[in-house]
Amino acid sequence: MTSLSRIPIRLEVEGLGEAKGELIRFLSPRTVDALTRKLPVEGRAALWKSEVYFEVPVDMGEEKAKSTAKKGTIAYWPMGRAVCIFYDETRPYSSVNNIGRVTENLELFSRVKSGTRIRIERI
Repeated sequence: MTSLSRIPIRLEVEGLGEAKGELIRFLSPRTVDALTRKLPVEGRAALWKSEVYFEVPVDMGEEKAKSTAKKGTIAYWPMGRAVCIFYDETRPYSSVNNIGRVTENLELFSRVKSGTRIRIERI
């Protein structure tokens, strides 16, 4: 059953496999809506501390922005116009809009190398 408030997604990581997650509308409704309309999105990974991020074709400002991230958080980074996946507790480079969480295979992201292709799609 698909809920309007939780959108199930698959995160395909080139050469490593896939993880599952969900976009959670109430965390940042406008940002989640903008990203959902663009799915599937794909980009090449960049790394920062305990975070994997890649640019997406979404241009949003801050929305309920946070300066910390919990393990498993999926966020949108307004400054970099990027989706971020936090595989451990960390402080983002700058504030992020939390948009969801990874629900299965989070450990995959700790093995991602810079330049690895990542794709997010609805399931």
